[in-house]
Amino acid sequence: MERGGSAGFLPPFAHFATQAIHAGQEPEQWRSAAVVPPISLSTTFKQQAPGQHAGYEYSRSGNPTRNCLEKAVAMLDGAKYCLAYASGLAATLNITHLLKAGDTIICMDDVYGGTNRYFRKAAMKMGLNVVFVDCAKIECLEAAITPETKLVWIETPTNPMLKVIDIQACADVVHKHKDVLLVVDNTFMSAYFQRPLSLGADICMYSATKYMNGHSDVVMGLVSVNCDDLYERLKFLQNALGAVPSPFDCYLCSRGLKTLQIRMKQHFHNALAVARFLESNPRVQKVIFPGLPSHPQHELVKRQCTGCPGMVTFYIKGNLENAATFLKNLKVFALAESLGGYESLAEHPAIMTHSSVPEEDREALGISDTLIRLSVGLEDEEDLLEDLDQALKAAFADHKAFWRTDERKRNSFTCTHTEEPNRIGSSHKSCFLFPGFVSESPCLLLDMFCPTALGVGLGRSILGAATVSAGTSPTGTIRDTAQVAKFTEDGVHTDSLASADVLDTKENMSKQDLQ
Repeated sequence: MERGGSAGFLPPFAHFATQAIHAGQEPEQWRSAAVVPPISLSTTFKQQAPGQHAGYEYSRSGNPTRNCLEKAVAMLDGAKYCLAYASGLAATLNITHLLKAGDTIICMDDVYGGTNRYFRKAAMKMGLNVVFVDCAKIECLEAAITPETKLVWIETPTNPMLKVIDIQACADVVHKHKDVLLVVDNTFMSAYFQRPLSLGADICMYSATKYMNGHSDVVMGLVSVNCDDLYERLKFLQNALGAVPSPFDCYLCSRGLKTLQIRMKQHFHNALAVARFLESNPRVQKVIFPGLPSHPQHELVKRQCTGCPGMVTFYIKGNLENAATFLKNLKVFALAESLGGYESLAEHPAIMTHSSVPEEDREALGISDTLIRLSVGLEDEEDLLEDLDQALKAAFADHKAFWRTDERKRNSFTCTHTEEPNRIGSSHKSCFLFPGFVSESPCLLLDMFCPTALGVGLGRSILGAATVSAGTSPTGTIRDTAQVAKFTEDGVHTDSLASADVLDTKENMSKQDLQ
């Protein structure tokens, strides 16, 4: 990434790194003038007289270490205020308590599974109405708003399908209606890549457990606002409901913010490399990453954000067994829930993070048995790609590649398997002999799982250095009608190779020939 920002994206927010290091951390606020704010573990604070205190009375109501964190996050969000909570869902709970029984929440249909579960199984039991809408389609959002609507809840990008929502367009629709609040869950983007409040949102919230802290050692939520009245209402609820973080967790999160800029840059770099690798891999059906031009909202994310986080979602070919085998064979990526830490994680949304979402809703959203979500960490890019490559190969190790003739010649010969040194350069390849065919070269070489000599093109097949019909030269040009059965999620897929062009080198192999 260039110093001025990623090509095509918004430029970085001015002074972000400086603010992340210094905002709320002023040494002058402490008698000791400590450069690193001390951890104030005290639960209570001495008062000069009844009701006369020096800003703090009880740590649930306010704590010096938490205050430092809240000041820093407010600065990074371009907000007047920030409030910290014991978890992202605790923040969600406090926001929801702004409403009363009979009010309606419009929630993006593709959201974090915990948010979906809370709205469906807790908030609705308190008399709130919750409607799930695809807010990526602004006309659907507008049609869903009623006089009872008081809150619109969106994530962008969404979890796990990585849809990008036009925040400004949503805000324009929402604010046509009196007393309706727009909440943006900014967990995936972090304050470094996106500022929802500047785009019209009323509330920006995070699970700070993820990128904002970034070290997988804190559970916390954050809420930023600009409206004075909204802040006072939320501040009251923070104290009244009591779901506040510990001083030590606040210290850890403050420390995590200091490296947020450099972490997010590397997350973006690694995730883009992973997404490009997966998109070129024949064992992968589809890749979803907003930083790829193939993403349907790629232009929107460039207009709205300064970059993309380390979240990559993809569909593996095959079925649940292939997905599970892939996940179990990962070595650098840990099979675990959560995201946004320095370490790379992989998970299966349908079974793990989104298992509480009703099955019919999962199917409608595309959360299938072959969907895999990656949180790409800060490891060396090469190690991440090699890990994904070996796990993808392992996921299909039991599948075989077959050669079939055209129907007219189905009974003219049988196919036998042998082993022969590869003429193109690596150790051994699978060789298939075709009795009954006259060929200057006795075999057709097929390697469905090519070793790492191919670099970025790991896993691509090579058809090479052989012919299957009479009169051809050893270039590998196929002049007879044959069909190749290649490995797919259905087991066998046939492609006609009649009068095919030369296929004897990897440079002549197209991705379509491999799928």
